[in-house]
Order: sequence, then structure tokens, then C-alpha cells
Amino acid sequence: MATALIFNSFKEAVAEGKHDLGADTLKFCLTNTAPSLANTQFTDLTEISAGNGYTAGGTAVSVSSSSQTGGTYSLVLASCVFTASGGTIGPFRYIVLYDDTATNNELIGYLDYGVSYTLPDGQPFTINAGTFLTIA
Repeated sequence: MATALIFNSFKEAVAEGKHDLGADTLKFCLTNTAPSLANTQFTDLTEISAGNGYTAGGTAVSVSSSSQTGGTYSLVLASCVFTASGGTIGPFRYIVLYDDTATNNELIGYLDYGVSYTLPDGQPFTINAGTFLTIA
């Protein structure tokens, strides 16, 4: 499982009220270009081409839990599946989580899988992000 890396701007965006992680539409998008932790919004990314089961802008991911206990906040995400259909998807190495509801599609964080993947027709790729981030 890849570890989530959180964009620097996320902390400021939270402090300025740009996110409601429990209610906003969060999306995973795919890229094969390494994001910089200095990136701030979706347009800073180089997304893979749409087609063959991948939609431009990525896909919405369900929030399983957005809550705090004992002063520690956790964002827990449900599994998300990308499936190639009618051709290949990729290559991609990074899965980026962003807030599609925020005015500038603010970036939250990303997963680095260490190698690039190309999904052949019919092949699924499941993202089991689980607890994507905690704030203590």
C-alpha cells in the first residue's frame, strides 16, 4: 500500500475553510507525472488522457468516515476502482486526491505506487486508501 503524501497548501486551505471533507465531492485522478508538494490545484497536474474507462477529472471517491476522536481527525476513504474498457488505461504511477467542490479544485494529497501501471482492457485497479490522512 502506498503512503499518502499531503500537499503543502492543504493545511492553509483547511485553515481558510476551503474544504468540508465530510461533505465535499472528493475525486481520485491518475497521472504519470510526479506531483510536487508545492502544487495547489487540479490544473497544476498532468492528468493521463481520458478514454477506455478513465474519465477526465477522475472519479468520485466515497468518504467512509470524516471524524475526530480524542483530538485526532481522520479521513477514511472507501475503495475506488478504475477498470479499463475498450482499450488500455495509463500508464500512471500517482493517484491524486482533490476536492472537486472547492473553488479551485484544491489538492489534498497523493499516493505514489513506485512504478507505472498500464491497465489492459478489462483489468481493474483498486485503490484501498483507507485512512488517507490524520490531523493531530
